[in-house]
Amino acid sequence: MSNYLEKNNNSDIISNLNSLDFTKKSILLIGAGWMASQHADTLSKMKIHDVTVIDKNQENLQNLCNKFHFKGINGDFNEIIPKIEPKDLVIICTPVHLLLLAAQKSIDHGQTNILIEKPGSLYKKELNLFLKNITTQRIRIGYNRFCYPAFHKLLNICKKDEKILSCHFTFTEWIHTINFSNNLSDTYARWGISNSLHVISMAFGLIGLPKTISSYQSGMLDWHPSGSIFTGSGITENNIPFSYHANWKSSGRWGIEIMTTENSYRLIPLEKLRVCSKGSVEWKELSLDSSYKNTKSGLSEEIAVMLDSTLENKIPLITLEKAIQFNEIAEKIFNYSED
Repeated sequence: MSNYLEKNNNSDIISNLNSLDFTKKSILLIGAGWMASQHADTLSKMKIHDVTVIDKNQENLQNLCNKFHFKGINGDFNEIIPKIEPKDLVIICTPVHLLLLAAQKSIDHGQTNILIEKPGSLYKKELNLFLKNITTQRIRIGYNRFCYPAFHKLLNICKKDEKILSCHFTFTEWIHTINFSNNLSDTYARWGISNSLHVISMAFGLIGLPKTISSYQSGMLDWHPSGSIFTGSGITENNIPFSYHANWKSSGRWGIEIMTTENSYRLIPLEKLRVCSKGSVEWKELSLDSSYKNTKSGLSEEIAVMLDSTLENKIPLITLEKAIQFNEIAEKIFNYSED
């Protein structure tokens, strides 16, 4: 594997993950909601069938396990996890407020390789406390957009041929589509961390974390009192200037635009990569290769890296330390309290 990694860049590896054999791996999937179903679909297409699923919702659990022919255990994960033998990978897809609880319970009972769905926690204090309990376990936070083929293709372009000069990104939310019955109220009061941080983190993954940032908030929503309009700018650790804008009361979408010495690039939508050359106003879509088509982008890559740690040399996942930094940035952008 080391020879293979040395000879191929991250995009080449992503496009050939289906040449690796994960069929004998065992998985514990905690949760049977929508995100868990996306993981289940990906695991099935990766031909991983030794999957045990835990959920309290019997209907969701039965539907998921019947569809993918996985083993389901209905009940509270606190009672079930102690009875589960060590697995090659634990994937945690519970509601946000239960993510770290399920992770800690898994660690307490011998699980050592754990992928926690993003953002891990709404509060960096909780992530810091959890981090102190980690000894030899391998814990990653599932920011799957860092595994998008589009993200890695743009990274390769900018590392090899072109220098990033500046960046602008948007994270307008379609608040009319939010289901307010799925989570606790603080999930919505800190929606910038619950959801918008996905695109914010991806932008800073391309240009580096901010060393200075000026953030402004205006307006408000009943469920999001810190604001509804967010603007700001700053300079990253790589001395790249950036700006951002989001208006949750208007129209728009998520998007990232990168300006280099030669071209402008857009990740709009984030799964696609388009380029506009100097002297042109035409945006051309660039071709992308992925190993597992018709799955949620980034999940097969995440799972493969979790199951084969040598791949992380080329496709790094998000550590707890990095997730804490993302939460800190979001607190500044959205003017959230630390507690």
